[in-house]
Amino acid sequence: MPITLLLCIILLIGLAAWMFYRFHQKHNLGQEAPEQQVKVMVIDKQTIDIPEAQPGQEDQEHWIYVQKLPVGPKREFKIGIHYYSALNPGDKGILTYRGDQFLHFSLQRES
Repeated sequence: MPITLLLCIILLIGLAAWMFYRFHQKHNLGQEAPEQQVKVMVIDKQTIDIPEAQPGQEDQEHWIYVQKLPVGPKREFKIGIHYYSALNPGDKGILTYRGDQFLHFSLQRES
C-alpha cells in the first residue's frame, strides 16, 4: 500500500473526527450556535425537585415542552420561574433559543 494512500486515509479520518466534534458542539451543546426564532405551541410544563440543593441555591428546575408549528419536532427547555408561571399548555408564540438554551418566549394571543 503506497504511503500517500495511507496518509490520505489518516487525514480523512482526522477531518471526519474534527467535523463530528464541531457539529456536536454547535448542535448538541449549543456552543456558538446561532440565535433562532420559531413559532411553537407549549405542550406541557414540569417542575423537578433538586434533591441535593445547597442552602441559598434553587431547589427546583422548571421545564417547558414545546412543538414547532404547524408540524415539527418536540423539544424541551429549562426556563425561569417567571416564564413557568406565565406559560400554560396550549399557549402559542415565538420561541427564541440558542442551541438548547432558552432565551425568550413571546406569547401570541388569539383574537
